Amino acid sequence: MRPQRIEPQPGQESVWDYPRPPRLEDVSKHIQIIFNGETIADTHNAKRVLETSHPPVYYIPPADIKMEYLIKMPQSSFCEWKGAAGYYTLRVGDKELQNVAWFYPNPTPKFESLKDYVAFYAHPMDACYIDGEKVAPQPGNFYGGWITKDIVGPFKGIPGSWGW
Repeated sequence: MRPQRIEPQPGQESVWDYPRPPRLEDVSKHIQIIFNGETIADTHNAKRVLETSHPPVYYIPPADIKMEYLIKMPQSSFCEWKGAAGYYTLRVGDKELQNVAWFYPNPTPKFESLKDYVAFYAHPMDACYIDGEKVAPQPGNFYGGWITKDIVGPFKGIPGSWGW
């Protein structure tokens, strides 16, 4: 199946205009993550990774995360662009989400500035916000992109998109 690109309107970006290999950008937008009623991340100093067919993945500096809620896990995975990723479980009060956040302790040279920044899956959180707009999670349970009104697809993760 060949996806039909949605034409972006003024002020929007199409994920089909994002590069492959992906690009890393600094972001000054206000990003917040809330879980179990607690704001666990709040920053204006994030980074985002842009890759063809994917909504942006936002990475937050550890200094702007309540790291006491994160538990480093033994799981790992490998990204052909960024290198080996580690995972965190999030525990706030009586609620826990296993392997809901990931980071790159030793990223590849192109992504060196991403070192130890943390990305979170949006779907299990109470809410994730970019400049006050509640984000929608990227479809499927594998990818960690965040969708806002200024991003158009179609997005990898929908049924039939595995081969894109």
